Amino acid sequence: MSQKRTVEVFTAGCPVCEDTVKQVQKAACSSCEVIVYDLNKGCETNECRDKAKEYGVKSVPAVAIDGKLASCCTSGGVDIETLKKAGLGQLI
Repeated sequence: MSQKRTVEVFTAGCPVCEDTVKQVQKAACSSCEVIVYDLNKGCETNECRDKAKEYGVKSVPAVAIDGKLASCCTSGGVDIETLKKAGLGQLI
């Protein structure tokens, strides 16, 4: 069993967020486990909102890779190239 990179996408279930989810899923590789959290709906254990707070998510969509909010998501939006530099789509 190989190790997976955890890619967490935080959304509000809106069309802009859904486009980002599709882009991240398309750019992901077999070493990436993409998890989508809809903060608008929440989740059973509130894990998604707790993680968003822990990572410092201030706006959505936002992406964290291996437990760290991607730099493009700290000041204005998701950038696929920045996510790729953080490991998205790269085999482990």
